[in-house]
Amino acid sequence: MSFKYTPNTLKKMEELFEEARYIIRYEKGNFNSGYCILEERRVVVINKFFNVEGRINALVEILQSITVNEDELSTEMLKWYKQLKAEPDFDKDAPVQTKIDI
Repeated sequence: MSFKYTPNTLKKMEELFEEARYIIRYEKGNFNSGYCILEERRVVVINKFFNVEGRINALVEILQSITVNEDELSTEMLKWYKQLKAEPDFDKDAPVQTKIDI
C-alpha cells in the first residue's frame, strides 16, 4: 500500500491507534529507533523532533509489532489496518526499544 506523507495521513494513523486504545505521545528522549512502546500501558512514545514522514513511518513500523483487537476498530479503520499489516516492506525481526533510560 502506498500513501502520501501528509498531515492528514498522520491524523488518520493517530485515529487508528486511538481506536486500538493506544496513546501516542511525542516527546524527546534517547530512542535508538526513534520510538518506544510501553505494552502494558498501551502507550507509544515517538521522538518529537521527527517530521510528518518520520512520524508516519514510526507508526507504521509500530503497527507491525503490536497486537490490535480488530473487533474494536470501525469498518473503515479495519480495512486500512489490514492494508497496512499486509505491507511487506517492514522487517518484523527489527529490534524494538522497550525501556526508557531516565
